[in-house]
Amino acid sequence: MAEENSTAGEKPATVCLNYMDFLAASCKKRWSFRDAIYGVMPIFGMVTKTPAETPRGPEQLKALALQILSTQVSDEINIARLITLAEQQNMHHFDILLPYPLSDTQLQTIREEYTHPLTLTQFDDRLTIELARG
Repeated sequence: MAEENSTAGEKPATVCLNYMDFLAASCKKRWSFRDAIYGVMPIFGMVTKTPAETPRGPEQLKALALQILSTQVSDEINIARLITLAEQQNMHHFDILLPYPLSDTQLQTIREEYTHPLTLTQFDDRLTIELARG
């Protein structure tokens, strides 16, 4: 679900999150009542379900994303949730591999859902996110 890309001599590897893998895992997941609540109201999952023993970074992001991403909401909302989780893991620059390129309207919806300053750059089905630090 998360992979790192780098070439010798370049800046540190960029984390690439595969959105399609998150959705596939979400479809296969057996939902409990608590999971359903977190899926509808993800702020509870983002605040209260962070396991202390899970390593930080892409692996924790993956575990948390499976708690809050849902096929019941739009891709834009899911991507905004994923960006919020990445920010909580101190990831400020990363890519999301999408099943298709997003429209300008969808990109604007993500900006509105996330509500903090960020830069979204799209190249085909890869969305690069750069979060403002501070």
